[in-house]
Amino acid sequence: MAKNRAAAKRPGKKANTPRAEGEGDLAGRGLGDLQGVIKLLGRAGELVRVKTEVDPHLELGGVAYRFHGGKAVLFEKVKGSRWPVLAGLYWNRALLAKVFNVAETRLPFHFAAAVAKWRAAPIPPVVVKTAPCQEIVEKEFDLRDLPAPQVGTEEGGPYLTAAVTIAKDPDTGVRNASIMRVMVTGRDRMTCLMDMGRHLRDYYERAQARGRPLEITINIGVDPAVHIASVVPAVAAPIDTDELGIASQLLGAPLELVAARTVAVEAVAHAQIVLEAEVLPDVREPEGPAAEVTGYYAQRDDRWVVRVKGVTRRTRPIWHTIITGREVYNAVGLMAEASIFAAVSSQVPGIKGVFLTYGGCGFYHAVVQMRKVMEGLQRNAILATFAAFPPLKQVTVVEEDVNLYDPQDVEWAIATRLRPDRDIILIPEARGHELNPVTDGGIGCKLGLDATAPHPRPPQFERVKVQAVNLKDYDIEQ
Repeated sequence: MAKNRAAAKRPGKKANTPRAEGEGDLAGRGLGDLQGVIKLLGRAGELVRVKTEVDPHLELGGVAYRFHGGKAVLFEKVKGSRWPVLAGLYWNRALLAKVFNVAETRLPFHFAAAVAKWRAAPIPPVVVKTAPCQEIVEKEFDLRDLPAPQVGTEEGGPYLTAAVTIAKDPDTGVRNASIMRVMVTGRDRMTCLMDMGRHLRDYYERAQARGRPLEITINIGVDPAVHIASVVPAVAAPIDTDELGIASQLLGAPLELVAARTVAVEAVAHAQIVLEAEVLPDVREPEGPAAEVTGYYAQRDDRWVVRVKGVTRRTRPIWHTIITGREVYNAVGLMAEASIFAAVSSQVPGIKGVFLTYGGCGFYHAVVQMRKVMEGLQRNAILATFAAFPPLKQVTVVEEDVNLYDPQDVEWAIATRLRPDRDIILIPEARGHELNPVTDGGIGCKLGLDATAPHPRPPQFERVKVQAVNLKDYDIEQ
């Protein structure tokens, strides 16, 4: 990437030394950085290593898609780069459950518990003097040398899709962490999208009103705890709170940050690569098309401009990318499920689970499972779910005897329990998600489906059951 490099002072002994196994104790299990996570995946047989050189322009994404939803993929040789690329860390919930050492169905509850603990007793990040992410300080850099892939055939260029952006509130100095799509456009220049309603955009608009750029660090290759903290919905992490404390809860130790060298914002100490940058005021340049969560391309338009002022990295960094599809659905959906569950269960009794479906892009369709103890609660649950996560377009409520993770079972409930003239709720002209092409700039109609049986349940709505058996008790030849 650089022709002339200067080695930074190397950090001392890491605070993240392995300790006993434990739920949520990522730091204690040696998972406080991407290298530790990759080692775990390798030991668990959940990692594919691609040793043939691949081109980051389309080929890398094409190969990754052949493993979509399965094991994570490490591309050891990437054309034009000395650094490997990891994909697929978030596209398999079972894989992610191994990382967090919890049952797969417990993942959203585990994240919800971390948010609750953070709100009750925050563990603030600590700022250290030296860090792995600053082992090398690039004297000269060209962003076009980064192994950022272009996955969609019609995309406008290479994209950063897994990087965590850290900014500070221009008035209070409170940190915000988020993930935005960023397209590389030049040696030190990128264009980005900042969604409406995001804290990052609020920060930027206040800085722009003063004629000032918004300083940021773009942290590439962070650990899963930092990633999860960065996708917590705004309703669960208000603008006056530092959500990076959630990462501390998941790590089991204070998250380590380090002061950037060219901007007045911190970086994640154990990140792989850090871009120190600023979002320029009153400047717009073309961005897109971009493969988005919808499964469509977000069209090209003039959007915000990022100017990179400095680059630091590990000696041997690993680039991390998120591939459009299930990985995006889980990366966002798991934390949103946790937030929805906490919000709705505080208002409506009997909520058992929430799943943001893959068919709904992990963003637009929530299936809510509940124990229905009286009529009307299911409708309350629908309305509370829309309020808890505004991007939703559709909410389906089912009962405990329906597997909310099985689309066939959910469809069965809709087909046999929902009466269209009575059990469909339409909310026209409601604010949703601006990237959903069926909306008009984010304004559209929301749909609630009551797929619950009448209460008390009549005999004709009792499901057929069979006797439970253990096949180990039988001599079976297959």
